[in-house]
Amino acid sequence: MADVTVSHADLRRMVQSALSGAGVPRDTAGVVADVLVHADLRGVHSHGVLRTEHYVHRVRAGGLNPHATPRFRQTGSTAGLVDGDDGFGHVVGKFAMERAVELAAVHGIGFVGVHNSSHCGALSYFVQMAADAGFIGVAMTHTDACVVPFGGRRPFFGTNPIAFAFPAKRHPPIILDMATSEVAFGKVLQAREVGKQIPTSWGVDAEGRPTADPSAVTALLPLGGAKGYGLALAIDVLSGILTGATFGPHIVPMYGEYEQMRKLGHLFMALDPGLFHNRDAFVEAVDQMIDELHQEPAAAGFAEVLVPGEPEQRKEALYREQGVPVPESVYRYLATAAHHDVSDQSEG
Repeated sequence: MADVTVSHADLRRMVQSALSGAGVPRDTAGVVADVLVHADLRGVHSHGVLRTEHYVHRVRAGGLNPHATPRFRQTGSTAGLVDGDDGFGHVVGKFAMERAVELAAVHGIGFVGVHNSSHCGALSYFVQMAADAGFIGVAMTHTDACVVPFGGRRPFFGTNPIAFAFPAKRHPPIILDMATSEVAFGKVLQAREVGKQIPTSWGVDAEGRPTADPSAVTALLPLGGAKGYGLALAIDVLSGILTGATFGPHIVPMYGEYEQMRKLGHLFMALDPGLFHNRDAFVEAVDQMIDELHQEPAAAGFAEVLVPGEPEQRKEALYREQGVPVPESVYRYLATAAHHDVSDQSEG
């Protein structure tokens, strides 16, 4: 199916209106739209506006609180815990990273855990908030079980992503946002659609055997075998158990059980490089690292060496100028849902 190209501003308005039409307050809908469009601008369409319909469905089923009020409780001089009130993870995550940045501005570091949240979208959005404030940003979250543990055959952990942002002076920040599974499940689904085989490192069948048949995949494999498995476990402890949330197979699935609150946990950190290093010297050294990586000779099949997040930043610059490609079916849904938004049309 063909894509429809939409300006990022129009796309944001459509998402905000679609959510408002489902009874979501416009200021809340605006934050969710910001995070979703952020992902699409970076070319991470799996976390972009195509998720809107799912969120609307979950709100209407009762598994997401559209009127949530996140609450922050400081638990130490540099740490705190946010109760997300079962609201949109995008709003809860932004609120939590804002608190982490506030703590870092006073104490040099801020750790903020979150519980009673939901899917928060692309973690790059939140770590960029920290980098824009001059801090190193870290964010992580657990997700529902879809990845087998190393040596296992049934899914236990989720894709459990983690993200880092490192501010620079002349260059945009270095942003690493990655899952701990070998690939996103969306790539398996895409291979099913087009009838192509997949690498056997992507997923396993019902017996836990690696398979090249995308239609036989029932669970994903961890990134790098035991290493990705270990990272997924650590992220689940830090974002789930540590924050008072649950873990692994006990997490309410994103797709299914729509009437249940998901009770997800996240962890956010903002760190002032001035705690360890002269701030100006730090960002200048990050610039130097980026410059020297750019000067490295490219391997066969590559045009150049890039830093993490740079392909996404280039795509964002292109999409801001030329518009964002959106699948026609997603565009039709948003256009129809936005048309039925009967709420106040002022920007939230």
